[in-house]
This record gives sequence, structure tokens and C-alpha cells, in this order.
Amino acid sequence: MPSELVRGYHERSKHRPERYAPGPGRLDWANQPDPWRTWDGTPRTALPLAADGLATRHAALRRGELPPPAPFDLVHLGILFELSLALSAWKEFAGSRWALRCNPSSGNLHPTEGYLIAPALAGIPAGVHHYLSREHVLEQRALPPAGWGRAFGGEAVLVALSSIHWREAWKYGMRAWRYCQHDCGHAVAALSLAAAALGWSARVLDRVGDDAIACLAGLDRAVDFGAAEREAPEVLMWIGGAQGDVDVDALVALAGRCTWQGRANRLSAGHVDWPDIGVVDAAARKPRTAAVQGAARLALPLPAAATNDLPFATLARRRRSAVAFDGVTTMGGAAFFALLDALLPRAHVPPWSAWPWPPQVHPAFFVHRVDGLEPGLYVLVRDPAALAGLRAALREDWLWHKTGPAHVPLYLLIPYDLRAAAQLVSCHQEIAADSCFALGMLAHTGLVAREPWRYAQLYRECGLIGQVLYLEAEAAGLRGTGIGCFFDDAMHELLGITGDAWQSLYHFTVGGPIEDSRLSSLPPYAGRGG
Repeated sequence: MPSELVRGYHERSKHRPERYAPGPGRLDWANQPDPWRTWDGTPRTALPLAADGLATRHAALRRGELPPPAPFDLVHLGILFELSLALSAWKEFAGSRWALRCNPSSGNLHPTEGYLIAPALAGIPAGVHHYLSREHVLEQRALPPAGWGRAFGGEAVLVALSSIHWREAWKYGMRAWRYCQHDCGHAVAALSLAAAALGWSARVLDRVGDDAIACLAGLDRAVDFGAAEREAPEVLMWIGGAQGDVDVDALVALAGRCTWQGRANRLSAGHVDWPDIGVVDAAARKPRTAAVQGAARLALPLPAAATNDLPFATLARRRRSAVAFDGVTTMGGAAFFALLDALLPRAHVPPWSAWPWPPQVHPAFFVHRVDGLEPGLYVLVRDPAALAGLRAALREDWLWHKTGPAHVPLYLLIPYDLRAAAQLVSCHQEIAADSCFALGMLAHTGLVAREPWRYAQLYRECGLIGQVLYLEAEAAGLRGTGIGCFFDDAMHELLGITGDAWQSLYHFTVGGPIEDSRLSSLPPYAGRGG
């Protein structure tokens, strides 16, 4: 059964102190994947670099205060991609050069690809376009048949996200599939926030199955890939104005009549096959499902103000992943609770407004250095309906003392210096102990037994949380980083979790970064004008 296949993968891909999950052992640099998927033989549309002209501020977005909707045209769709999937900088050291992007990725390997599915817009031809971040251009994969434009009502487009598993498996082996799902969640959040900065709404289309996404984005066209690495369909997002609508079923029916063009480039000459990745990907594929029946959201007060009010464009491009923390920086208590507040799902606040399902992920915090807060272990219960289940799943002797602002459901489990424990469960990485806090994201994996496709969805929800943590950390003058390497069951044992109804799926940490002065930072698109 698919649910048993998913469970088997999850157990086999766990890191343990005595045995890490199967991986390559060493990095085969000769076969390091090309970081850029290109479609050779496709016409390109250059997108302008216009985000500097965007006035929207991060403080407004995190309160759900959107500007008037921008036009759907070349300039503003360019900004959508510039602030979500585009390059944010180049780094250089000892003759080596690598790109950073607005959407974070495990190992900076970037398995996520984006496709724009659109009607004819000012400056953009109708059809299916692949976004190539290296050059900030759209590659037109499909010329649409007659009737394509009638599927779009008002101002709206679709964005499909896919994953190239090999990009992560080259470095991380079996566990790579997990990281691809994290990255997809980061990208969903990044697109949602960039859309909101333009005054647009965004939402993941909950009914759509993965086969439909593959059809729309041309991912099911084996002839166009040849020997190149295939892409797995992940998510389809609707992005539009208040009156925008898209008939997805009509577009799927028309996709077979499109004129498809271009061939995928091959990323590596050689590959290592990780059969477990193919097995879990097939078992966790999403079928067409019923629409979510209005996930209830609590009426919460507006979130507390961020420490710094920055233009969103500045913050989105300034986001970085920390490589080390100083071990002394303390986070202010107000800033910490403002960060927690931003993790609570509000129906009108991005990126939560883009996520149609009720929250199923709840962070467990190792608090080390937060002013006014005892060091110790805490849990943020993002949905009050989950409180009883979480309490039953964790150790009976935890305190569960409510602390902080009344509307922020943070509970102290035990006051104790847990820096050593945080470092141990995070594969002995000092960054988890030298931070202001570290955390593990506890997901309600009991859902997977009934609906295996939710396994991928839970990782993506973790990615949404991670993207908000990245931006909130930057806004507080700190820095965050995701931690994909952790000892799964050591974390569960510490918390008292048994069975598989709850599992920690992603770790994260925030602190005062140590900057590497040896690295040179270069602009992302030097030599290109707006």
C-alpha cells in the first residue's frame, strides 16, 4: 500500500547517531549537477529588473495590508519572479563563484523549477513558460491552441512548481526527497509574499492532482527530456486579482493540443540511482481531491510589529542562510514573540493565506538566549485544536505552562539549558547551540496513513514556516538557517514521542551570524539594466 511505502521510506531515511541515512559517502565533483535547467530551442522573454521601484514594506505584508493590485504585465510579473525565485547575489572565493537566490535551498542545490502558465499579457505571449533564474528570463515551452485565453477570467495566472530530485540526491542521497519538499514549501511562501507585495492574492490549488500539474507544465513529455533528468510535479498556484479566475480543467484539456518546443539540458553526465526516492515519490503523489472546506482560522489580533520596518524587496533579496553563529548574541523578548506571532496562520496574511489546509506543524523550541525568557524547551501550538493531541503524544511530566502574550499559544515544557541537547539532535552541529534558539517542527504524520500524499504536504508546510523564520530573523537583525540533518528519533525520544502519529520533519535555528570576510559579494545581474 502507498502509505506503507511512505512509512518505509521515512524510517529508512532517518539519521541516527550510530548510522546516518544512506548517502553518497563522497561528493563526485565531476558529476555535480548543473544548477540551471534550460530548455534549448525555446524563444526567450527577458524580464525587467524593477523590484527597486516597489514601495511595499514588510511590516505591511505581515499584517495583511496589501497595496492596490498592480497590472498583470511584463514589468510586474518580472517583479513576482525577481522577489521569489530569482538570484539575490553571487558569492566568490578563491576563484570559485556561486549564486544565491531569494528562495533558500538545502545545500544551495535548488531542485525547484518554476513554470508560468498564462494568457496573452502585455509583453508576455500566451502559453507555458519556464523561468530561468540565471538570466531572469522566461523560456516559452508551449504555444497554446485556440481557446486558451478563454480559460482565464480577469487578471490571473498559474505558477507550477516542480523538483529535480537528482540535484539534491547528488549530495544527500536517500534523504534528498525530503529536502526537495522543504524547498518547494519555501518557494510557495516566497511566491505568495512576492505576489502580496504586488497587491495580488495567491493560493495553492488544493483540488488539483499531480498528473494535471505534469500535463500543464509539460513534465509528462518524455520526448522533450530525452536523457535529461526528469522533473516531478509538486504544486500549482493561482495568482491573481480579486476577480481573477482560471479554469484549470479546461487548460489541462487544451495542453495536449499545445505546440511544445525545446529540449531539456542534461545536468550531469553520470548518476547514482536512489530507488527509494522513486518509490516514495510515486507513493506520495497527490490525486485529484475534494476542495478543502474552509479551513477555520482563529480571529487573532494583528501580529506584533517587527523589529525593523524594511522594504519587502530589500528583505527578500537580503535573506541569507547562516553558516555559523557567535554564541553570544541575545534576541530581545519582544522580537522573539513578534517572530512567533508571524508563524500563526491568519486567513488574510501571506503566506498563510495561500495555504488552504489547517495547520498541521507545530515548532518545539530550544530557547537559549532570549531576553526575559527562561532557557528551556517550549512548544508553539499553531492550531488550538491540536493541543490535546500534542499533550497526549509527548511526555506526561512536561509542565505545559502558558507563557507570553495571551494570543500566542507558547507553552513551556521544561526550564533547562538545552544547548547540548539541541546540538546533539542536530547531528552535533554547533550552529544549533550557538544560536538564540533552535527548533524542530513537529508534524501530524498520522494523516499519512489515510492519505499518503499528505506526507509531501507536511514537509511543504514546514518549508512555509522556514521561509517566514528566515525573513523574521533578518527583520530582527539576526539570521536563520534550516537544518535538514538531525537525528529524527533522538528528537522524538527527548520529547517523549512514540509511534508515528507525530514526527519532526525539519529543524531550524536563529542567531547572531559570523560573517565570512573572505567571501566577495557581487550583484545578481551585473551589467543588466532594468
